[in-house]
Amino acid sequence: MKQAEFFDFPSLIRDQTGSGKRYLEFLRVPAMSAGIYVLPAGGTDCQTPHREDEMYYVVRGKGRMRAGSHDQAVQEGSVIFVAGGVEHRFYDITEDVTILVFFAPAESN
Repeated sequence: MKQAEFFDFPSLIRDQTGSGKRYLEFLRVPAMSAGIYVLPAGGTDCQTPHREDEMYYVVRGKGRMRAGSHDQAVQEGSVIFVAGGVEHRFYDITEDVTILVFFAPAESN
């Protein structure tokens, strides 16, 4: 079991960019998982509801998010909680969006 792990955000972004994937998980323990999610301006967020609760922190960029019956503009500094099973997605992305994502418990694959 990991007692501690330290991450360098610029290195995580380089790893995510180099992966060629929109989402790159960088931490997984039984109680939670975390990753970097990047959506380009004009891009489409194709995610489907997750079983796990989820927290998003928008590091940079601008767009909108719909979660259940809630719809709101998001930008740098926005923090969003979405309960497991709730339909949600980012849309109307006007500036590339970089997001820290946390799942609890760890996201099932």
